[in-house]
Amino acid sequence: MFLAGETVRVKDQWPEATGPVHIRTPWYVRGLEGEVVRCLGEFSNPEDLAFARPAEKRPLYHVRFLKGAIWSEAKPDDELLIEIFGHWLEPVGQERP
Repeated sequence: MFLAGETVRVKDQWPEATGPVHIRTPWYVRGLEGEVVRCLGEFSNPEDLAFARPAEKRPLYHVRFLKGAIWSEAKPDDELLIEIFGHWLEPVGQERP
């Protein structure tokens, strides 16, 4: 689990290139770093639910991104808050246990 304040990177993966999938992670933040704001709890994985597969519960996070890292026309202090499941996030910097 990630903690509030931790820097994370959204995995730069594109499973939709190999077949039908239901991805809930916006393409425009894949590969970018953001900051965990809070854990929202654990929820059934919608990527499995969409295909009526058994869906294990996964942690869901609010992750904050600076909009300037995504869109060049953004103001310097603009932020974007996105809900992202933990299996799409990886730690940045220090090693985690």
